[in-house]
Amino acid sequence: MAQQAPNDVICRYLEDAIAAEDTFEKQLRQFAGEVEQPQLRQLFEQHAEETMQQKRMLTDRLQALGGKPSGMKSFMANMFGFGPKAAQMGHDDAEKGTQDLMMAYAVENSEVAMYEALAIAAAAAGDLETERLARSIQDEERSTAQKVWDQLAPCARRSFEKVTGGMSMRQAA
Repeated sequence: MAQQAPNDVICRYLEDAIAAEDTFEKQLRQFAGEVEQPQLRQLFEQHAEETMQQKRMLTDRLQALGGKPSGMKSFMANMFGFGPKAAQMGHDDAEKGTQDLMMAYAVENSEVAMYEALAIAAAAAGDLETERLARSIQDEERSTAQKVWDQLAPCARRSFEKVTGGMSMRQAA
C-alpha cells in the first residue's frame, strides 16, 4: 500500500466519525419515538442533540483540514446502521426500550474506541486540535454510555414485569 499523507488519514478518520454520528443520530431519534418511558425518551432525545453537535464540530474540523464529508460513507453507514433492529424481531413492544438501550450502549462504547483511534492518529500526526476534539467527544460518549447503562437494569426489570405480569418461572410452573 502506498504511503498516505497524515492529513489524508486524519480526514478519512473524521469522515468515518461523521458518518457514524449521522447514523447514530437517526437511530437515537427513532429510539426516542418508540419508547414508552419518558426518562428514556429524554435520554435518547438529549443524546441525539449532542450527537448532532458532535457531527457539526467534526464537520467543521474536517473542512478546516481541507476535506468534506463523504456522502458515500454516510449512505453506507445509514444503510447498515439499522441492521441491529432486526434483532428485536420476536420481542414484545414493552421490551423495545431495553433492546434500544442495549444497542445504544454498544454503539456508545464503539464510539469511545473510534475516538481513541482518531485521537491516537491525530497525536501521531501532530494535529493537536483534532486530538483535543476527539478526546472531548470521547469523554461525552463515555458519560452517555454510563447514563445508558444506569437505565438498563431498571428498564429490563420493568419490561420483564410488563411482559410476564410479574410472574416468576416458579409461579408459572
